[in-house]
Amino acid sequence: MDRIKEVVERARAAFNTGKSRPLEFRIQQLKALKRMLEEKEKEIAAALKADLNKNECNAYTYEIMTALGEVALAIDKLPQWAAPQHVEKTLMTLTDETYIHYEPLGVVLIMGAWNYPFALVVTPLIGAIAAGNAVVVKPSDISEHTAKLFEELLPQYLDKDLFPVVNGGIPESTELLKQKFDHILYTGNSVVGKIVMEAAAKHLTPVTLELGGKSPCYVDKDCDLDVACRRITWGKYMNCGQTCIAPDYVLCDRSIQDRIVETMKKTLTEFYGEDVKKSPDYERIVNKRHFSRIMSLLEGQKIVHGGDSDEATCFIAPTILADVNPESKIMKEEIFGPVLPIVSVKGVDEAIRFINQREKPLALYVFANKEIVKKMIAETSSGGVTANDVLMHFTLPCLPFGGVGNSGMGAYHGRYSFETFSHRRSCLVRALKMEAVNKLRYPPSSQKKVDWAKFFILKRFGKPKVGLAALALVGILVAVLVKNRKAVSRAQTLFAALAAQRIWKLGRS
Repeated sequence: MDRIKEVVERARAAFNTGKSRPLEFRIQQLKALKRMLEEKEKEIAAALKADLNKNECNAYTYEIMTALGEVALAIDKLPQWAAPQHVEKTLMTLTDETYIHYEPLGVVLIMGAWNYPFALVVTPLIGAIAAGNAVVVKPSDISEHTAKLFEELLPQYLDKDLFPVVNGGIPESTELLKQKFDHILYTGNSVVGKIVMEAAAKHLTPVTLELGGKSPCYVDKDCDLDVACRRITWGKYMNCGQTCIAPDYVLCDRSIQDRIVETMKKTLTEFYGEDVKKSPDYERIVNKRHFSRIMSLLEGQKIVHGGDSDEATCFIAPTILADVNPESKIMKEEIFGPVLPIVSVKGVDEAIRFINQREKPLALYVFANKEIVKKMIAETSSGGVTANDVLMHFTLPCLPFGGVGNSGMGAYHGRYSFETFSHRRSCLVRALKMEAVNKLRYPPSSQKKVDWAKFFILKRFGKPKVGLAALALVGILVAVLVKNRKAVSRAQTLFAALAAQRIWKLGRS
């Protein structure tokens, strides 16, 4: 395990040279990553086929294209993101520079997930590179073909010292977490998420945790059920249900349960044909351990569609469960497979209570009119919301993607990835001039100084009064300066003091 320590130390040494900081270098590395995505599309698709039975079209659409969109955005917007962000000034800092400077955190660790083993490594990697960091990449060992591909490809395109890949299982992950990083982003389940956070706490390392959970989907009885079921079916069964923001279960009035089931059956046939096992668009469970876990959740359940399985090929057919007991095992843990429970509720209020009695989900879906959608958003909490569709909030780089509570902390995508891996450094740059104004803060103290300080620091001015307040500050400076120049008459001093007093009164009005 000394090898892992050496890898991290080499990455830190490379970062300390400063070569990852210039924007030109970051953009060059991002362009190299983009080139990798374009030139190695076939190899990436083949690895995803071997790990999850994804066909080329799905591999490109849900993994490669996602990464291409993120990297193109970062290349285009990085100069804008990294520019100093000027902030509002106070009266006491009118002549100063006040801005936020974005600087890299240092050496970060990205721990990927196996369900989208390519996209869930590359997408945060793009943000970390854009922010100017060194990155240690740890792909999931469960998706072994994609993990091996990262180890082969990244050194061909990116700086070998700044962006090393560490492969392996629990021992390697454990050793990695013993090292000191400046940020850790982990995608996976909450059990491992707690282990990552505990290890990070020993070094006071901040973390971003993308953890998933049971994302509810409320279907109102007055919505268009044909459209709703079509969209839910797509989001639930893509990638064989192994999507962290897939609808985990449906909440609906009992009166529409049968219609939902029948509509979904027809949709599944349309999507995957009469024999789903032969469909090139239907993936497989990642391994036999997860196959057994999912099959155990079906015990004692009322299966109204599907249920067929083949352990040898890790195949589980799209499955629908009806009349599910809210206290059953399948409602206690994230399913992460092609099984959709339907739970009956009496309207939106009961659905909201049901959701709020459980851990906060990564995503919330609601199919209803605008009034009900607004009510659901206002009275529940989740990482994200999509109304009258599923998954689509994930696709927008202008929206932060992340969880809340048990479903995670922190967020990324687009500019939010850049900010996640950046330190927002507060900067105030002053000149060694106008020292007279500092008399307010210097000893000896007096009530007059406190009164003026209250006015300039605590008083809030609307736009019309900002100019008057600034004038008052000038008045004080003039008064102070005039007072110290014997050549100037007392009348000038009195005039300055009266001007300041008048504006003080205006400011209080």
